[in-house]
Amino acid sequence: MRWIAAIGIVVSATSLVARPPVPRPAKEMTIETPSGKLALPRSYRGKVVLMQFLYTTCPHCQATARVNSRLQQELGPRGLQVVGIAFNQEAEAKPDVIRDFTASNHLGFPVGAASREAATAYLGVSIMERFVVPQIVILDRNGVIRAQSEFMGSAELQDETYLRQFLAPLLDQPVRTASRR
Repeated sequence: MRWIAAIGIVVSATSLVARPPVPRPAKEMTIETPSGKLALPRSYRGKVVLMQFLYTTCPHCQATARVNSRLQQELGPRGLQVVGIAFNQEAEAKPDVIRDFTASNHLGFPVGAASREAATAYLGVSIMERFVVPQIVILDRNGVIRAQSEFMGSAELQDETYLRQFLAPLLDQPVRTASRR
């Protein structure tokens, strides 16, 4: 009986640090922007997409969003698209919260809201796991997730220098076209 309990503890402990494998195909999700619905990543096929899952009240999310806005401004012409997904209760309930977040941080990319359930499902976080925000997911031009934050955070995915180096080869890759049979 003790070995069953020990196995249960090991399995529980490893699930706290596990995350979905990368690379993997990105799932679809819809966010509500103040101007309407936006389907991700379908809306940005052919672009490199940096998704920032955030709380509008989080200082780290605000600072990361400003970094990502600079990246959008500079790398957007090469095919980068940054998208913010707010999933705190205030943002989901009131579109003005997102407008205020975008304006006060001078963001040059769309930010929308999703339910906590939709965001955590997309990230692969179970209701039993702890996680921190912001969470970053990077998709290549073909809709494949190439990087994702650890549930307890990944400092490199919030670091502007690291992101530039990581994004450069993705931006240089062509879009894979479907072959005709």
